[in-house]
Formats: sequence, structure tokens, C-alpha cells
Amino acid sequence: MDAPVTTAPSPLARRQRRHSWLVGVTVALLIVAVLTAAWWWLYASHYQNTDDAYVAGDLVSVMSQVNGTVIAIDADETDAVHAGQELVRLDATDAGIALQDAEQQLARTVRQTRTVFANRDQLAAVAAQRRADLDRALADFNRRKDVAATGAVSAEELGHARDALNAAREALIAAQKNLAASAALVGHTGIADNPEVQAGATVVERAWLALQRTSVRAPVSGYVARRGVQLGERIAPGAPLMAIVPLERVRVDANFREVQLKHMRIGQPVTVIADLYGGQVKYHGTVAGMGLGTGAAFALLPAQNATGNWIKVVQRVPVRIALEARELAAHPLRLGLSTYASVDVHDDSGPQLAPAPRQQPVLTTSAYDIDRGQITARIAQIIGENSLEAAATQSSLR
Repeated sequence: MDAPVTTAPSPLARRQRRHSWLVGVTVALLIVAVLTAAWWWLYASHYQNTDDAYVAGDLVSVMSQVNGTVIAIDADETDAVHAGQELVRLDATDAGIALQDAEQQLARTVRQTRTVFANRDQLAAVAAQRRADLDRALADFNRRKDVAATGAVSAEELGHARDALNAAREALIAAQKNLAASAALVGHTGIADNPEVQAGATVVERAWLALQRTSVRAPVSGYVARRGVQLGERIAPGAPLMAIVPLERVRVDANFREVQLKHMRIGQPVTVIADLYGGQVKYHGTVAGMGLGTGAAFALLPAQNATGNWIKVVQRVPVRIALEARELAAHPLRLGLSTYASVDVHDDSGPQLAPAPRQQPVLTTSAYDIDRGQITARIAQIIGENSLEAAATQSSLR
């Protein structure tokens, strides 16, 4: 049986088929272009994205306020700590001795001040006695002067009375000056509020604070990082011992290209995906602020664009993104992690810069607030005891 004979398509049929194929491809490309344009116009153009975004946060340094030798370390790397918790303890022997010395010096100052008060009272009595002597000498002189004309009193006796009057007057002046000098030392204060006693009390309080500060405490709650202190180390004030990271305050610093910032505003919603958890976990936040300069402007060695060999490079500006605390608690982040940030710029009516100064502090701590009621009572006790003992000693001498 002979095979069927096939005829090749005519050139006209091939041209028609090619034309139909080209028309189909063109229509498909147009549809894809229209859909892409619609997607860009309706959705993509209202979002600005970047994968140049990293987790940032506060790194609170823990430092000592006094000198000392480390005798205990109560927190280590990755440990959770609470504000006010003791982290490092220093040897308190020297501080304790300094406090005892300050208390003894205060007691001596109180006794010396009480002596000054006693001397003032004594000089006041001497001045009163000298005034009485002057009054008596004046009366004697006046009596002799009245009868001198009758010859009952000789001129020599009248001269002696005059000399006695002048001596009494000079003695009174000297006593008054001594009293004024003594009164200037005490002023209008009592023993407790005398400047010398107050200065001694300040030294005692300062020594007591130094003793309390041998216990180094956490300024904020968080997790310990970068512990550098070692047991037995002699540390100085201001030396960094460790750091604390409050993870509930972490944020994202996203570096957007300068051409992406035209419609970006503070308060716009942001979606963040961290590489740590992948796309299964999405963080929601808001734009908290935009940097006032590019990374190149704030670099340690800024670019010298005024040179002849210049190439334009698209710059990036850091944008701070605040995250929701509830989501951070459910899925904690670490400093430096890579993220992907997408900002919804539909509503660009907000401000580009902060409209007003911040009303509340960014971070605050009460860990260094020490109740001084104990040392205040101790100072009052020292002053009272030594004032009474000095008064009793003065009375016994009299």
C-alpha cells in the first residue's frame, strides 16, 4: 500500500499563521503590560521597600561610681535582670573606714562649735560686767565733779575718777569687739545649722553614699550583654563593666534610597519581616522619624565629592521604625538582625520632621535614687549626742 502524499502549506497560509501568532503574542504582552501598570499604579507605587534594614536598640552601659575591687559578680551574659538589681559588688572596707572617720570628724566639729557658742556667752557676760563697771565709774566721776567746786574733793582725786572712767569705757569697747568677733563665728544659727557642722554632715553623707555605691545596680530591666568585668579587678569610676539591652525597646533602622523618601512621612504604617523568623512572622510598626543626613554625611571619613574623580552614587537615609511591644514580646529580636521593611505611603499628609520637642524622656531610671533617711537620722544623732555632752561638760566646769 502506497503512503499518503502530504502537501506543504502554502506561503499564504504560513504568513497567516505567523500573523496570528504575532497578534496573539502582542495581545498577551499588552495584557501583561496593562496588568503590570495597574498593579504598579494601584498597589506597588504606594509601598516603599528595602532589605537594607537592621534591628537596633538601646545598649545601656553599667558603670561604677566609685573605686573598688570586685568581690562578687551577680549577673552574666544573657541573664535577665531587673532595674535596681545588684550586678557587681565591690570591697566596702575602705568606704566603711572613711565613713567612720567622717562621723568622728563631725563629732569633733560639733564639740568645737559648742565651745564657740560657750565662748560667745562668756564674752557676752564679760561685756555686761564691763558696762556695769563703766556705769559705776561714771557715777563716781559725776559725784566727785559736783562737789569738786566746794573743795571737798581734791583735783587729784577727781583726775583719778576721770582716769577710771576712761579705762572702764575702753574696757567696755574691747569687750564689745571680742563679743562681736565671737558672734560673727556663730551668726544667727544654732549648733545643728552652723556652717561648720553642716559641712561636716555633708562629708558624712558623701562617705555614706560612697559606701552604698559599692553595690553596682542595674539602671534598667533587660538582658546582660558584653560583660567585661572580672573578679578581683580593680575598677575606677566610669569604667564600663557590662551592658544591658532592653529588648522591649528594640526598633528597626531601615536605609531607604533618597528617591524613595518623597512621600514618606512620620506615622505611616510599616510591615517588617525578620530573617530570623522568615515570612511566617510579620511585625507591624510605624515610621518614628527620618535621619537628618545620609550615611555618607555622618561617616567617619565623609566622601570628598569636590575632587575631579567623582561618580554619582544614590545615597541612603536611615528611617527609624518603631515596632509593637506585643509582637516583640511574642517573637523577640536581637540587635543587628537583618530585616525587610515595607512602608505604606498611601497617606502622605503627615510631617516629615518631628513637629514638636519630645515631652517625656527617652529612658529614665530610679536605680541611683538612694533613700538618705537613714544617714540623715544618724547625722542628727551624732549632733545631738555631742551637743549634750559638750553642754554637760561646760556645766560641770562652771
